Amino acid sequence: MHFTHGPAPAVGDPVLLEWLVANLVGNAIRHNHSGGWLTVATSTQDGAAALLEVTNSGPVVRSHEADSLFDPFRRLDNANHANDNGFGLGLSIVRAITDAHHGTVSLHPRAERGLAVRVALPRR
Repeated sequence: MHFTHGPAPAVGDPVLLEWLVANLVGNAIRHNHSGGWLTVATSTQDGAAALLEVTNSGPVVRSHEADSLFDPFRRLDNANHANDNGFGLGLSIVRAITDAHHGTVSLHPRAERGLAVRVALPRR
């Protein structure tokens, strides 16, 4: 696991924001391969938004299925469900928390494999 960080203060419910981060990091670990990597980065955008990006080297995510991963109970078609205790709720929870904080969340499949999830939250 690799962390990069810059100050990224955001205003919001600390319990919900902790849950958001825990869901993203937990998903990045759970949906990775043996020997894979993940990165957590924080920064600000134009002084107006706090940014969080969690990226992993997990399975290939086809671009046409990325946004559907925000749907409750939705999981990748190629996911190994036998070794997964999840229910497909993590990213829908992340979206709900982000929406409640008037932020945005987006999924960006990596060309090699894996996924980058970017959350932008207003600083005020």
